[in-house]
Amino acid sequence: MNVLVMLASGFVYSQTLFSVDYASQAEVKVFVVDYPSQADLKVFKVDYSSQAKGNNGLWYFVEYESQSDKTIFFVEYESQADLLIHFVEYKSQAGWKNNSLMHIMY
Repeated sequence: MNVLVMLASGFVYSQTLFSVDYASQAEVKVFVVDYPSQADLKVFKVDYSSQAKGNNGLWYFVEYESQSDKTIFFVEYESQADLLIHFVEYKSQAGWKNNSLMHIMY
């Protein structure tokens, strides 16, 4: 039964994020690349938390850490990152380029 609950929660996991001030506070360190082709994940920032469902690059940034699913820190250098992202202009462009890293955002 517990396995079923865990699997079901993985499918409805949302991507509400809080950007922390220090790398040591973050669950995931991200670096923003210049081009979509360089990214592991193409991210679209949605306007409402209800739009940030699943692990597909639809992110909503919350005001308080306690409201977030994940804490992230934007690093200065690519080599410091767990995940390379690129912010896209349209929701339809969001998604994983490197599926082997999807577990980072669960």
